[in-house]
Amino acid sequence: MASVTYDHVWKRFGDVVAVQDLNLAIEDQEFLVLVGPSGCGKTTALRCLAGLEEISEGEVLIGDQVVNDIAPKDRDIAMVFQSYALYPHMSVYDNMAFGLKLRKFDKADIDRRVKEAAQILGIEGLLKRKPKELSGGQRQRVAVGRAIVREPKVFLFDEPLSNLDAKLRVQTRAELSKLHKRLETTFIYVTHDQTEAMTMASRIAVMNKGRLQQLDTPQVLYDQPANLFVAGFIGSPAMNFFNGKVYIEEGVMFVDMGSFRLRVPDHDVSHYESVIGKDIIFGIRPEDIHNPEYAPPSIIAEPVDVTIDVTELMGNEIFLYLVNGDHSFIARVDPRTKAVYGEKMRVVFNMDNFHIFDPSLDPENPPVV
Repeated sequence: MASVTYDHVWKRFGDVVAVQDLNLAIEDQEFLVLVGPSGCGKTTALRCLAGLEEISEGEVLIGDQVVNDIAPKDRDIAMVFQSYALYPHMSVYDNMAFGLKLRKFDKADIDRRVKEAAQILGIEGLLKRKPKELSGGQRQRVAVGRAIVREPKVFLFDEPLSNLDAKLRVQTRAELSKLHKRLETTFIYVTHDQTEAMTMASRIAVMNKGRLQQLDTPQVLYDQPANLFVAGFIGSPAMNFFNGKVYIEEGVMFVDMGSFRLRVPDHDVSHYESVIGKDIIFGIRPEDIHNPEYAPPSIIAEPVDVTIDVTELMGNEIFLYLVNGDHSFIARVDPRTKAVYGEKMRVVFNMDNFHIFDPSLDPENPPVV
């Protein structure tokens, strides 16, 4: 078992900077997920750890050992790729055993490891089959099993569920979480899917444009995003954003969005004094916009008149795409809501849960106030 540390790691491809000054400490036995959009540097960071990319600056440590100049095969890691990368002419057993055979492991030890991994993954009955005889989910289990038999210090996963259908992805997510608890090993997992990150990770590292944006537990990232990018990336549907301005009128603080305004609760006024008179970005999640008829009774509710543009019935909830003036936004409302395209209705914003971002501090990615 081992911790992993990125110490001021940079990776450049000519003039292109893929990873910028990455500082990240991953604890022993942690399940850390690197998440971000395509091209954000998450896979490059993983490949630097695996030794598949040479680091431009900085150091990567596994445990207390700097591994910059250590060959990938000697880093005591195992990697599971997006493509299963199974040998088509070999049986499942031989695919799982192949790496151990190359390392001259004893035959009895190989047999024990392969059968133990197969039992953990529930593929004992597939060991004699060829990859072409397996479903996508079964092939993914074999790829994971090939990593397990190595008994490495660190497991690396590079978008391993991308090729699976939606139902199987949900099932395999749960299996990987159980596997992590059973193996008690460090897992580092790369994905662009924030749902995977939220459901599996003990901590999430959010990346964008090669930079680490925020590192924390899933719930903290959701409740307390550090900046506009994290707020918009974590959560599905994404947070709604409105350009507005904070002002005081007769001792009361408002956020003015042009076509509507919201009163800031009195207990929050002192927190937002620094942005009075400034252009800001107001953020609120779809689940904090309610049909007044079914809104929780204890919230501080501010009414907004809207026109319904699209409705999406999800069974246990309804997504309403709403319009007010130049603003389009999404509400996640109670399934008992009666909503028809083109109809006007009133919704309420839960002013217990909102965020204000200050573009004057960073126009490209405003931090939360």
